[in-house]
Amino acid sequence: METQAFQKVYTKITNLTKATITLKATDIGYDEMALVAGRMGQVVKIMGEEVVLQIFAGTEGIPTNAEVVFLGRPPQLKVGDQLAGRFFNAFGEPIDGGPEVDGRVIDTGGPSVNPVRRKQPSQLIATGIAGIDLNNSLVTGQKIPFFADPDQPYNQVMANVALRAEADKIILGGMGLSNDDYLYFKNIFDNAGALDRIVSFVNTTDDPPVERLLIPDMALSAAEYFAEEKQQKVLVLLTDMTLFADALSIVSNRMDQIPSKDSMPGSLYSDLARIYEKAVQFPHGGSITIIAVTTLNGGDITHAIPDNTGYITEGQLFLRMDSDVGKVIVDPFRSLSRLKQLVIGKQTREDHPQVMNAAIRLYADAANAKTKQDNGFDLTDYDERTLKFAKEYSEQILAVDINIDTEKMLDTTWDLFQQNFEREEVVVRQEFVDKYWKQ
Repeated sequence: METQAFQKVYTKITNLTKATITLKATDIGYDEMALVAGRMGQVVKIMGEEVVLQIFAGTEGIPTNAEVVFLGRPPQLKVGDQLAGRFFNAFGEPIDGGPEVDGRVIDTGGPSVNPVRRKQPSQLIATGIAGIDLNNSLVTGQKIPFFADPDQPYNQVMANVALRAEADKIILGGMGLSNDDYLYFKNIFDNAGALDRIVSFVNTTDDPPVERLLIPDMALSAAEYFAEEKQQKVLVLLTDMTLFADALSIVSNRMDQIPSKDSMPGSLYSDLARIYEKAVQFPHGGSITIIAVTTLNGGDITHAIPDNTGYITEGQLFLRMDSDVGKVIVDPFRSLSRLKQLVIGKQTREDHPQVMNAAIRLYADAANAKTKQDNGFDLTDYDERTLKFAKEYSEQILAVDINIDTEKMLDTTWDLFQQNFEREEVVVRQEFVDKYWKQ
């Protein structure tokens, strides 16, 4: 980071915590970057002349007379076509051994798009994962999280979405990735020959946790460049937003702010909304769709992080292990895409909404049958058939490792209907039964 000769140097730090420093300074802006004894910091609070900086690498070893130089700008990123296929850290610096990127320097963390300049989302984003495309279709410009327990393979699911999704660019924002996860993403993108459309910003567990706070802004600034200037369909994958929120709480707790629910900062809602609201469908065709991972603590969906996320996003995708088939599935009861009705049956086959509803109803009947079974009640012939259907439906449709197009998903579901039920038990509009029920 270059400093300029005429910049003012401050050398009197009045307060030090593990993550922040406080000093008196004038003409300073929020989110402005600074160098503190050679370490990167960012302004997080201004009260009159008192300025609080978060130090990304922590404050250990910084003396109270350390040199502080304000850089007069927020974090920046060089944008250009050369971003594609590259891996960067939270400061936008290459970490893949490749050269520096040539490009235009932009400030990150700008405001989201004015609602007047947005268009109603209406393009299907197919992921090849039936639990999503069949039951919870995603739409360009949507914002939606995966809720998953920490031991579930959500990063593998994200990588699969990246490889299968019909998008021009995929931007990965990895927060608190283990080195294994980082190398997993790198290898899988490389081997699939998909690197030319993927840009990755990564903070690993070896990096300071506070640096995670920069990752979403970096990822979304790159996304805005490709969506707005290149009119591309951009899919942003953020994993894991729980670790992002934990980093927020580290800083706010060290600043002695009184935490709100679950020791999270009181600003959690607006901190998350600032990121998710970058999802947009532009009138000219470019779009930013955001899929994030929020890991749950022991399946607790009432925790402040998933709770706030649910208010901001347009639904959620819920991953769970299905013990009957031994696979991770997209849970049809707890998942919801609030925008799917904009595309199903319009951009997908006409029978899609009917097939989706019939399958979920029969799956619910199977859940009731399972409860009867667990409580020692006798099962009817219909109960037995719904249980068989539910198992096959989980295996062939809901499992996250299934990669087929929507046409095949619908055909497979019709086959399952036919193998387990009579026509009248399925309750689908007669015209579709006549057309798709094999004679």
